[in-house]
Amino acid sequence: MKYKIFLSDFDGTLVRADGTISEANKRAIAAYRAAGGVFAVCTGRMLTSILPRLKELGIEEGLVVAYQGATIADVKTGALLKDDGFSGEDALRILDLLEDAGHHVHVYTVDNVYCNRDDEALRAYERVCGVKAKIVSGERLSQFVRKNGLRVVKILAMVEAESRRFLMEQLKAALGGAFYVTTSSDCLVEVMPVGQSKAAAVDFLSAYYRVPREEIAAIGDQLNDLPMVSRAGGKFAVANAEAELKEIACVVASVEEDGVAEALKIAMR
Repeated sequence: MKYKIFLSDFDGTLVRADGTISEANKRAIAAYRAAGGVFAVCTGRMLTSILPRLKELGIEEGLVVAYQGATIADVKTGALLKDDGFSGEDALRILDLLEDAGHHVHVYTVDNVYCNRDDEALRAYERVCGVKAKIVSGERLSQFVRKNGLRVVKILAMVEAESRRFLMEQLKAALGGAFYVTTSSDCLVEVMPVGQSKAAAVDFLSAYYRVPREEIAAIGDQLNDLPMVSRAGGKFAVANAEAELKEIACVVASVEEDGVAEALKIAMR
């Protein structure tokens, strides 16, 4: 087997637009694992969102990566093996910056998500992710976080698709290199502590399983997958991926046409 570990993004890569996972992908994952490969999902989602979906893949043990690599947990026990997040006043600064600009903002702890708006965009997000946000009203999110002593793992802004890249550039300019600004879908811009990208997940799994990065493969579709795919030895992108990702990767079929299954077959050669 050329690649002993295979990391897959979830939304837009493994999961189709209707929210389902194809039987072909499920069979390919099962075959790869039966042959001795380690398959792990690496997502920007929170643990409470991704853990139930792993059951559909027959994955009841191993590791799962959440929050862009900031959180890594044991699938069977839920124990956190990696638990990173913002420190000090950093989260408050970013929240104030986004709320001052009037954005729809989410703030995440390991287990919960808090939001400053209750609207249709939030309800669509909740349906896709299978989570329920806690609405913060009557005060700013930064005030709520400070008052309750919350340890923030991720901050997210929901935007119109045509504004996504513009907001990313705005945040990068305002924040400098102290934070990691990325996107996981057409309408989401995410901010993480510096160093907490999916590349960190590749490094963690490499050390955990004692497998060199050259023997790890990764596949994705969005800009938040770029660090992971760049870091891995086997680089794959589904056909529906962002152009920047397809430029550095072996392009396989789209998410709707079982691209993960195609990549897994290559990984097993």
